[in-house]
Amino acid sequence: MAKSEPPIGAKRRARRSIGAAVAAMALALTACTGGGAPATTPAAPDPGTTATQQPAATRTLVIGATAEPATLDPTATDAAAGTQALLYNVFETLVRIDAEGQLKPLLAQAWDVSEDRLTYTFKLSPNARFSDGTPVTAEAVAANIDRIQNGNTAPKLKKAMSVVAATAVVDPTTIDITLSRPSVTWLFDMAGAAGIVMNPAGFAAANSETAGSGPLTLGRWLPGDSIVLEKNAQYWGTPARFDEVTFRYFKDPNAMNASMLSGQLDIISNLQAPETLAQFSDTSRFTVIEGSTDAEVTLSINNGATPEGVTPGTGNEALKDVRVRKAITMAIDRQALLDTVWFGKGTLIGSMSVPTDVWYEDLTGTHPYNPEEAKRLLAESGHPQLTLRLQPAALPYASKAAQFVASQLGAVGITAQVEELQFPARWVDTVLQKADYDLSIVAHVEPRDVVTYANPAYYWRYDNPAVQEAVARADAGTVAEYEAEMRTASRLIAEDAAAVWLFALPNLVVTKSGVTGVPENANSSLAFDVTTIAKA
Repeated sequence: MAKSEPPIGAKRRARRSIGAAVAAMALALTACTGGGAPATTPAAPDPGTTATQQPAATRTLVIGATAEPATLDPTATDAAAGTQALLYNVFETLVRIDAEGQLKPLLAQAWDVSEDRLTYTFKLSPNARFSDGTPVTAEAVAANIDRIQNGNTAPKLKKAMSVVAATAVVDPTTIDITLSRPSVTWLFDMAGAAGIVMNPAGFAAANSETAGSGPLTLGRWLPGDSIVLEKNAQYWGTPARFDEVTFRYFKDPNAMNASMLSGQLDIISNLQAPETLAQFSDTSRFTVIEGSTDAEVTLSINNGATPEGVTPGTGNEALKDVRVRKAITMAIDRQALLDTVWFGKGTLIGSMSVPTDVWYEDLTGTHPYNPEEAKRLLAESGHPQLTLRLQPAALPYASKAAQFVASQLGAVGITAQVEELQFPARWVDTVLQKADYDLSIVAHVEPRDVVTYANPAYYWRYDNPAVQEAVARADAGTVAEYEAEMRTASRLIAEDAAAVWLFALPNLVVTKSGVTGVPENANSSLAFDVTTIAKA
């Protein structure tokens, strides 16, 4: 097996080191060991143990969070709430994305790709076990791919796996996965919910029980309150540092802050009231972490496309006019919005791309704030007065942003009727699945999600062949072609005002003093990986 790094199309199979650049990783291969030594079962107590020898105290970690999942199966919905608590903690994937956005081995110790970039061969760790002790096998991986493609799973995940043409079990720890065409993004998708490897024996009960291979497993789920994860005694790798990890859910960010200040929480996973940061300024008690995420806070626009085979959405016909969409963009002072809504924390963006994307460029000036020009465009389009439904997810950043947006749209002649939708269930049903909206606000947390604008069936119902062609060329191309074409797609949707990209959500984490190992940046659908965290 060659150790060099030939260009795409070189006539040999290759492996790449895990330190390669993000885009290159998607096109190439990683080879290194992972997982660590298998966990050992604690020895039984010695009958002669004296009364003064007490069992070790239970090690706990309590995390405050906002968006509670509607199901314990992260593959059942496009909403990312389930991946925050469960991805990498309970459910593992063949590869994973680290805090720097790079691909790393997980269940797969190594993999390589054929010279035509169609067949990936994954070598699984022979130590990997599901929580019931059964081995993670190539057959289990194949069953999970088939489930994503043909089962009752989320449409976005089905689309990610639609490029898989065949799977072949070579032996219990080796699987060949053949694609129908070369794809840069597929390997990254395998690091998220689409690539979760669940125990096939647990498929039927996946909505309410967990059957993963991670260091934690489900203890109990109290809908509306918390998810409690317990140490997986069967874990095949480095054991969890905690016996119990609790994700507590708060609708009110001030209530979450109060719980942190009173010592009930160890971590706030993503602060939802940035204006309150000063409450945590005592460095003897708290540590504040400020990093980045892949989350684009987006004012979604229903562009009104009606692709064949997809139930038509219900949006205002005026939004099909690019002049109206440009007017909406130019009516909003995004810097003022960021300062007002999120205390100036975050980064202004002008397209569906964040600064950590390798193809990123600043497009915030494409349709700059200009309310007078917005009024002119509305009049030119024949819609000087317009009423639109604005249905944000009922999450703190979206609720605050909706009120600001409604005020600014009103100043140019657009009446925005605000109706908050409970997240994830009602928002997913109304906006994401039925496209029954005019405008909406939510953060899209998946990496490289500019590709969703190449899918006319996605909820913004945007149909632009030039964008679709650019994304297709990017996915099938070399590293350089991938970056160039993704940049082209980002420019096209910005020029077309396909949405209004308000800002990139920052990663604002508060921890108790003595809690260490929390990554600065949050990637891969904001998965809150506790495997790196320790507590004094």
